[in-house]
Amino acid sequence: MPIAQTNEPNPQRPLRLWPGVVAVVLQWLVMFGVPIVVPGTAGAGVLGGLAGGLAVLVWWLFFSRAPWSERLGALVLMVGAMFATSRIVHASIANGMMGMMLPMYAIPVLSLALVAWAVATRRLASGLRRASLLGAILLACCVMTLVRTGGITGDAVSDLHWRWTKTPEERLLAQASVAPTAPSSAPTAGSIPEKRRLPQAVEKPMALAVEPQGTNTNAEWPGFRGPDRDGIIRGIQIATDWSRSAPVELWRRPIGPGWSSFAVHGNLFYTQEQRGDDEVVSCYNLTTGAPVWSHRDAARFWESNAGPGPRGTPSLSNGRVFTFGGTAILNALDARNGSVIWSRNAASDTGKKVPHWGFASSPLVVGDMVIIATAGVLAAYDIATGNPRWVGPTGGWGYSSPHLLTIDGVAQIALLNGAGAISVSPADGKLLWNHPWKSDGIVQPAVLAGGDVLLGSGSGFDGKVGMRCVTVAHGPAGWTVEERWTSTGLKPYFNDFVVHEGHAYGFDGSLLACIDLTNGKRKWKGGRYGQGQLVGLPDQDLLLVLSEQGELALVKATPDQFTQIARYPALKGKTWNHPVLVGSVLLARNSEEMAAFRLVLASR
Repeated sequence: MPIAQTNEPNPQRPLRLWPGVVAVVLQWLVMFGVPIVVPGTAGAGVLGGLAGGLAVLVWWLFFSRAPWSERLGALVLMVGAMFATSRIVHASIANGMMGMMLPMYAIPVLSLALVAWAVATRRLASGLRRASLLGAILLACCVMTLVRTGGITGDAVSDLHWRWTKTPEERLLAQASVAPTAPSSAPTAGSIPEKRRLPQAVEKPMALAVEPQGTNTNAEWPGFRGPDRDGIIRGIQIATDWSRSAPVELWRRPIGPGWSSFAVHGNLFYTQEQRGDDEVVSCYNLTTGAPVWSHRDAARFWESNAGPGPRGTPSLSNGRVFTFGGTAILNALDARNGSVIWSRNAASDTGKKVPHWGFASSPLVVGDMVIIATAGVLAAYDIATGNPRWVGPTGGWGYSSPHLLTIDGVAQIALLNGAGAISVSPADGKLLWNHPWKSDGIVQPAVLAGGDVLLGSGSGFDGKVGMRCVTVAHGPAGWTVEERWTSTGLKPYFNDFVVHEGHAYGFDGSLLACIDLTNGKRKWKGGRYGQGQLVGLPDQDLLLVLSEQGELALVKATPDQFTQIARYPALKGKTWNHPVLVGSVLLARNSEEMAAFRLVLASR
């Protein structure tokens, strides 16, 4: 019997949806769910989100059973929509995570939109399905245009807000009686003029500097990480039972963004911040927190991850305040009233461009010179006139600050410059020794007894991670540098470490870690403090930690085990700034607020 022939096409098999659904559910769980449950895994979550996007793409192209016109059409639409979206998203999204924030967040959103569309329209006519596909993709991309980011944490968690909400800086400027207007759109990193930039204004004193009553402020804190730039506070012991003697808040006030710490002398303290289009050096009263004076430069550095503002910390010497801004403005100011003694543009002097995260060096005063690092290149200036004295060896990069060391009786200036560690003569900037070790070039080195020098690196983006100990010696043939050991037991990123009793203590990711300096072996790892900062109180074997979340914590600086003694909420918001303890007064700040606390001193 003959079989009747028809011209009707074979019916389209139903979509195979379950692999796509499973892939997108796992994608969102890994990228957004796991970091909530397991802190410190946001970076891995981002990679998981990208991997999930690849899984959804493979499912859609090869296993979904969708018509090839829909498979390829969806891919073309998503690529085109992403390109168009990149032109209209907020600048903080477009530039975040080194330009990768938009794809990192858009891929999971588009994956979800594609799978949800496939499930919801599986029984609709093809024409309606395709029209709704366009709508789903455009809706997903529109979501990305409605948000901005206030930056990311050290673990790559983005601080997302609606695009129209004001930033903390904009709210601060709106409250200020006399202040520049914050930019209506996200700014870009300030350009560097060929000639030195002159200051715009110095605001007159608004509060008199009087000596506090009943507050111990005898100790000096001349600048970044203290007198020796080692984060060690000697001669002070504090009460550690904070359930009975918790820190007492003296004052709290908003502050412009920036990652500067403090310099303290008497009843005055100094810091750097951003106020709209002006980079500001500020002086405040230690007792009350009231502003005393401020100096403004017409400069603004901004990048999405860390936000706007200067990165360096003021240095005090002989009645002068030396500051280095995010766009390379080097100022010498009168510490009493902020009047300008001299000002230079160090980037023009050294031929360096603004690095991705801005100039971050804190000035170092050595004799009659002030020395700064411009993205891996050292430069010295006459302390009285500001005239250049010397420029160090070229090459390298980084965000570390110059560090005064004495090895074999020879004073020298060391710097981690990304390509390794270098040391130069303070007199003329001539190279004494160098040690190649590609690294972050962010944290400060540390010198140990016998001439050993500790180097640290933690990001792993473009170099080594861990700690390296090198032995530096001076003999008849000149300087020699030999590696003693390298360890991954402690991996400091932009979080400086401290050395105490033959051990180094610091941040290894979001955890604290301790390593033995004889061999680099880890002794313990514990606690979760994000990417914070710490100082050491050696008189009582104690670490004072300021977490990335703004909490204060006391941790034992002993190698036997991790032991947290106390914890106290101090600040709100992401906190990367180094804390300062002067006598019984603790100063802490971040890019939104600063506060002073009185710590009860231990009875001896």
